[in-house]
Amino acid sequence: MTAVAALAHRHRLAQRSLAHPVRTLLLAYAVSRVVGLLALWACATFVQNPAGVGHLHPTLGDMFGLWDGTWYARVARDGYPVPIPADPLTGRFTYSTWAFYPAFPMLVRGLTALGLPFVATGIVLNLALGALGTLVVWAVLRQGAHASPLPDRERLALVGAMLWCFHPATTVLMQPYSEALAVLLLGLCLLLLIRRHYVAVAVVSLLLGLTRGIAPALGVVIVVHLWLRWREEREAGRRPLASQRASVLLMLVAGGVSGLLWPAYAGWRTGIPAAFFDVQAAWGQKPTDGPFVLWLRWAWDAKGLLSVAVLAGFIGTYLALVIGRHGRWLSVEARVWAVAYPLYMFAVVRPITSMWRFMLLDFPVMALVASVGMRTSTGATVVPHWRRRVLVAVVVLVGGVFWWTCTIWPYLPWGSSPP
Repeated sequence: MTAVAALAHRHRLAQRSLAHPVRTLLLAYAVSRVVGLLALWACATFVQNPAGVGHLHPTLGDMFGLWDGTWYARVARDGYPVPIPADPLTGRFTYSTWAFYPAFPMLVRGLTALGLPFVATGIVLNLALGALGTLVVWAVLRQGAHASPLPDRERLALVGAMLWCFHPATTVLMQPYSEALAVLLLGLCLLLLIRRHYVAVAVVSLLLGLTRGIAPALGVVIVVHLWLRWREEREAGRRPLASQRASVLLMLVAGGVSGLLWPAYAGWRTGIPAAFFDVQAAWGQKPTDGPFVLWLRWAWDAKGLLSVAVLAGFIGTYLALVIGRHGRWLSVEARVWAVAYPLYMFAVVRPITSMWRFMLLDFPVMALVASVGMRTSTGATVVPHWRRRVLVAVVVLVGGVFWWTCTIWPYLPWGSSPP
């Protein structure tokens, strides 16, 4: 095949991919699941300590249902304990299922009526939720509301969603964890918000509030969206939000309730108003120590001022990408989420290895990767050799999948760095 023929062939493949984006994304998602399975097999074969699985020869099957999967299984099997388990000597609360939100395990428990055990049901469910989540991620990335005009938006959005499938922590989407459900619900919230379906946002945000504690970051996105709409309609001489004020109010109330729903239920059910936060503290989460303080202390303890400077540089670079030309082609809602969510996580979560999987919800970052890899230095057009650049990014991300799976995922009974 000549160089010209090869180029034409690649062009036809790209055109077919864009013409059938759903099929393309599901194919990329399926390939990423195979990569995840291979990474789990490598983890079982070469890394997993037999003490973590109870026999001398760990297998691929042993790699499912570990870590938080065991706690979600407890929720599905036994619900939430009352009174809250406490240390008999100190009286302080100990680890318990109250730290885990109920939507995912209760959904799995309902499906176990079909006859599959919890872990198998959770895996099958998350495979489906992950596929739907991928499509919703793509749908959000391709929205052009309050974004810079860009002829190649569809291509960048498609590649960004495909790259998200190969996020280093993507293996967790095959485990009985809540990430797949959270990504799907979050993506739906953002998509419905962009399309101004505020009643639907209210409903989905309540479900999200029973899945993950990210309501404050989502609230920032909602407020910015409403502020922009208010300003634009007022400048156009129209009465702001004239036909949707009731639905906007409902959305705002639901957004506030979603952040308080599970902590309030835990307080009511146990008779201890701060029960949820007290149990979170037993797990090591203590946001009352101050926003960002634990991360700054962690960096300082590592290499002093150098580590703090590296951390600040990393955050500054990321913000520059979101705000600059590589982020401006995204909708303002996606960009605000890309800033609000990571900052919220760094403010309230201590430095733990779980941050890798938490960042699965920051899916706009993969749109930034796609933009950096595919566009010219000015961001004006997509470079002719963008496929090679994307392939390099995929290779790096696949290496990240194997690194994360073989480094973070192996279970040890005495381990203290859960994924």
